[in-house]
Amino acid sequence: MKKYIYILICVAVVGCKVNYSFTGASIPENVKTVSVQTFQSYAPLANANLSQTFTEALKNIFLSQTNLDLVSKNGDLQFEGSITGYNVTSVAIQGNETAALNRLTITVKAKFTNTKDKKLNFETSFSRFLDYESSQNLASIEDELIKDINEQLTQDIFNKAVSNW
Repeated sequence: MKKYIYILICVAVVGCKVNYSFTGASIPENVKTVSVQTFQSYAPLANANLSQTFTEALKNIFLSQTNLDLVSKNGDLQFEGSITGYNVTSVAIQGNETAALNRLTITVKAKFTNTKDKKLNFETSFSRFLDYESSQNLASIEDELIKDINEQLTQDIFNKAVSNW
């Protein structure tokens, strides 16, 4: 409730404007564009398409959850980084020392530059994972796992950049 009162006072008295969305993003009105450079993969054994699918997922979250225009470079909000980890590990070891589950973990290092407010800039690593049955062949479910992990990672990056968490 305090947030809404503050917004009303801010708009009525000071005349400042911030765009709010249903996603929780708070983007100042003077921010109009976003640019996302390709996140190169430096993770050994990573899926060959990971760089492209992650970069596109990050672009898509901004296109779908904001009114910002996507530009090829020099956006008001700028993202760059790399994929630094792509690991499959065994979890849930059973009594016969075999794994019931395997875990795919993807780690991304993201650098965010807000050209309108330098205090919001960050360079952080984000990591997410999903478990799958060890009886499943990774190659047969890898694309779906990557898609789901990319959604989680890009939402984390989005939230840190524009939701001030």
